[in-house]
Amino acid sequence: MRVLIINGPNLNLLGTREPEIYGNVSMESYLENLKSEFQAHDIKYYQSNIEGELINRLQEDDFDAVVINPGAYTHYSYAIADCLKNIRKPKVEVHISNIYKREEFRQKSVTAANTDAVLSGFGMDGYRLALLSLK
Repeated sequence: MRVLIINGPNLNLLGTREPEIYGNVSMESYLENLKSEFQAHDIKYYQSNIEGELINRLQEDDFDAVVINPGAYTHYSYAIADCLKNIRKPKVEVHISNIYKREEFRQKSVTAANTDAVLSGFGMDGYRLALLSLK
Protein backbone atom coordinates (compact mmCIF):
# COMPACT_ATOMS: atom_id res chain seq x y z
CA MET A 1 0.00 0.00 0.00
CA ARG A 2 1.26 3.46 -0.92
CA VAL A 3 0.64 5.77 2.04
CA LEU A 4 1.12 9.51 2.01
CA ILE A 5 1.81 11.09 5.38
CA ILE A 6 1.21 14.80 5.07
CA ASN A 7 1.90 17.43 7.72
CA GLY A 8 0.83 21.04 7.80
CA PRO A 9 2.35 24.23 9.16
CA ASN A 10 5.07 24.25 11.81
CA LEU A 11 5.27 20.46 11.91
CA ASN A 12 8.67 20.78 10.24
CA LEU A 13 9.78 21.89 13.73
CA LEU A 14 8.91 18.61 15.46
CA GLY A 15 11.64 17.68 17.88
CA THR A 16 12.31 21.29 18.85
CA ARG A 17 8.87 22.95 18.85
CA GLU A 18 7.24 22.99 22.28
CA PRO A 19 8.67 19.61 23.34
CA GLU A 20 6.36 19.56 26.38
CA ILE A 21 3.45 19.24 23.91
CA TYR A 22 4.98 17.65 20.80
CA GLY A 23 7.90 15.66 22.22
CA ASN A 24 11.54 15.83 21.24
CA VAL A 25 11.64 13.45 18.26
CA SER A 26 11.90 14.88 14.77
CA MET A 27 9.51 13.67 12.09
CA GLU A 28 12.47 12.47 10.03
CA SER A 29 13.64 10.21 12.88
CA TYR A 30 10.14 8.97 13.51
CA LEU A 31 9.65 8.23 9.80
CA GLU A 32 12.67 5.94 9.84
CA ASN A 33 10.98 3.89 12.57
CA LEU A 34 7.67 3.80 10.69
CA LYS A 35 9.32 2.68 7.46
CA SER A 36 11.16 -0.06 9.35
CA GLU A 37 8.00 -1.28 11.08
CA PHE A 38 5.74 -1.04 8.02
CA GLN A 39 8.03 -2.42 5.34
CA ALA A 40 5.06 -3.70 3.33
CA HIS A 41 3.95 -0.08 2.84
CA ASP A 42 5.51 2.46 0.55
CA ILE A 43 5.45 5.47 2.88
CA LYS A 44 5.92 8.91 1.37
CA TYR A 45 6.14 12.07 3.46
CA TYR A 46 5.31 15.66 2.63
CA GLN A 47 5.24 18.76 4.80
CA SER A 48 4.43 22.35 3.93
CA ASN A 49 3.61 25.53 5.74
CA ILE A 50 1.56 26.65 2.75
CA GLU A 51 -2.09 25.64 2.40
CA GLY A 52 -2.16 25.54 -1.40
CA GLU A 53 0.93 23.34 -1.55
CA LEU A 54 -0.74 20.82 0.76
CA ILE A 55 -3.80 20.78 -1.47
CA ASN A 56 -1.69 20.42 -4.61
CA ARG A 57 0.16 17.46 -3.05
CA LEU A 58 -3.09 15.76 -2.05
CA GLN A 59 -4.44 16.22 -5.57
CA GLU A 60 -1.46 14.39 -7.09
CA ASP A 61 -3.39 11.19 -6.33
CA ASP A 62 -0.30 8.93 -6.25
CA PHE A 63 -1.22 7.11 -3.03
CA ASP A 64 -3.66 4.48 -1.77
CA ALA A 65 -4.28 6.10 1.63
CA VAL A 66 -3.45 9.32 3.42
CA VAL A 67 -2.51 10.12 7.00
CA ILE A 68 -2.83 13.86 7.53
CA ASN A 69 -1.96 16.21 10.33
CA PRO A 70 -3.19 19.55 8.97
CA GLY A 71 -1.66 21.44 11.90
CA ALA A 72 -3.34 24.80 12.46
CA TYR A 73 -5.24 24.38 9.17
CA THR A 74 -7.31 21.76 11.02
CA HIS A 75 -9.28 24.55 12.63
CA TYR A 76 -10.10 26.79 9.69
CA SER A 77 -9.10 25.42 6.28
CA TYR A 78 -12.28 24.73 4.41
CA ALA A 79 -10.10 24.44 1.29
CA ILE A 80 -8.25 21.43 2.74
CA ALA A 81 -11.55 20.05 4.04
CA ASP A 82 -13.01 20.28 0.52
CA CYS A 83 -9.93 18.62 -0.93
CA LEU A 84 -10.18 15.73 1.54
CA LYS A 85 -13.88 15.36 0.75
CA ASN A 86 -13.00 14.62 -2.86
CA ILE A 87 -10.44 11.92 -2.06
CA ARG A 88 -12.13 8.53 -2.28
CA LYS A 89 -9.43 6.63 -0.42
CA PRO A 90 -8.83 5.86 3.26
CA LYS A 91 -7.95 9.01 5.21
CA VAL A 92 -6.92 9.32 8.84
CA GLU A 93 -6.44 12.65 10.60
CA VAL A 94 -3.74 12.68 13.27
CA HIS A 95 -2.99 15.17 16.04
CA ILE A 96 0.02 14.69 18.27
CA SER A 97 -1.56 16.52 21.19
CA ASN A 98 -5.05 16.01 22.51
CA ILE A 99 -6.71 18.95 20.78
CA TYR A 100 -9.66 18.72 23.19
CA LYS A 101 -7.40 19.62 26.13
CA ARG A 102 -5.97 22.68 24.40
CA GLU A 103 -7.18 26.19 23.68
CA GLU A 104 -10.81 26.46 22.65
CA PHE A 105 -10.03 27.36 19.04
CA ARG A 106 -8.00 24.13 18.70
CA GLN A 107 -10.90 21.96 19.82
CA LYS A 108 -12.74 22.25 16.50
CA SER A 109 -11.64 20.40 13.38
CA VAL A 110 -13.20 21.47 10.09
CA THR A 111 -11.25 18.75 8.27
CA ALA A 112 -12.19 15.76 10.44
CA ALA A 113 -15.64 15.26 8.91
CA ASN A 114 -13.93 14.47 5.60
CA THR A 115 -11.70 11.74 7.00
CA ASP A 116 -12.50 8.20 8.07
CA ALA A 117 -10.98 8.48 11.53
CA VAL A 118 -9.25 10.90 13.89
CA LEU A 119 -6.46 10.13 16.34
CA SER A 120 -5.69 12.81 18.89
CA GLY A 121 -3.42 12.80 21.91
CA PHE A 122 -1.29 9.72 21.25
CA GLY A 123 1.86 11.72 20.61
CA MET A 124 3.91 10.71 17.60
CA ASP A 125 2.52 7.19 18.01
CA GLY A 126 -0.68 8.51 16.39
CA TYR A 127 0.99 8.12 12.99
CA ARG A 128 1.80 4.46 13.75
CA LEU A 129 -1.75 3.83 14.97
CA ALA A 130 -3.09 5.41 11.79
CA LEU A 131 -0.97 3.08 9.68
CA LEU A 132 -2.18 0.08 11.69
CA SER A 133 -5.78 1.10 10.95
CA LEU A 134 -5.30 1.13 7.18
CA LYS A 135 -6.39 -1.91 5.26
